[in-house]
Amino acid sequence: MASKIKPVFSEEKNPRGIPKAPFIADVDAYLGGQDADVESTLKGFQDALAKYRYMDSSLTQRRASLEEKIPDIKKTLIWLSKSKAKEDEDDLEDLEEEDGPAKPLKTTFELNDTLYAEAELEDTDTVYLWLGANVMLSYKLPAAITLLQSKLDVAQTSLNNTIEDLEFLREQLTIMEVNTARVYNWDVKRRRERRENEAARLAAGGKGDR
Repeated sequence: MASKIKPVFSEEKNPRGIPKAPFIADVDAYLGGQDADVESTLKGFQDALAKYRYMDSSLTQRRASLEEKIPDIKKTLIWLSKSKAKEDEDDLEDLEEEDGPAKPLKTTFELNDTLYAEAELEDTDTVYLWLGANVMLSYKLPAAITLLQSKLDVAQTSLNNTIEDLEFLREQLTIMEVNTARVYNWDVKRRRERRENEAARLAAGGKGDR
């Protein structure tokens, strides 16, 4: 009779639904005795390890993307905040002085990773933001700041969750690797004991024939 295949994953999961790997303290009890088939169990462990490694790879890529994205959002927010402060300052000066053009805002913009250029902005009331999929929309400064701050909050929360999930995953990978080694070693020991018992039985039978 074939032994019942034990579930590889625990019913317990982390907040994002990644299943926990149970540590097998008693291999004999887990497998169901000395006559248990370990091949299906080891295959299940290898499948679980493959799933954990795939999730680890996907989350590592997501973490890298977020760690690249968040500084860009922060830099844009800093620039928008300075532009808004300049706009408020110009509005105050307009109340005090009706004559004379508003002073342009001096800034720098990035051409590539190591090259920047200076620019003077005459009107900072409206900005254009890339939303993805080749879509760019214009926003008034307060609306742009609110939008980017919400995106920053979401990205930061996602990064924190991703780092937490990666730590959880690597712990589960270690547990599954230990479980695999324990079951494999249990099977090696069982085979050795069977060979020794068979050799002892044959030796005892040979003595009885004399």
